Amino acid sequence: MNTANLQVEGLIMAVAAVSEAIVRKGLMTHEEIGQALASAENAASRPDGDGVSDSNQAATVFPIRVLSLANQASQHGRSYTFAQYAELVGRMT
Repeated sequence: MNTANLQVEGLIMAVAAVSEAIVRKGLMTHEEIGQALASAENAASRPDGDGVSDSNQAATVFPIRVLSLANQASQHGRSYTFAQYAELVGRMT
């Protein structure tokens, strides 16, 4: 596997852990984090077809979708591995 992919994987899981810590400290709710991630996905989406291929579009929103799933899982007292989240994102697209 490409080293950059492993670095992105680690970064995504780290951000998921930080998001959960933010919720535990009462700084934000899961719903607020979900809204922020939805806004990020909307901003990253390029529905106007500005020359970005479908596969590049999917790659752009992939980490946001993983974080969104991690936020939802955390809200229900669950957590999964990166591979499990990636599989779930793959099923969604």
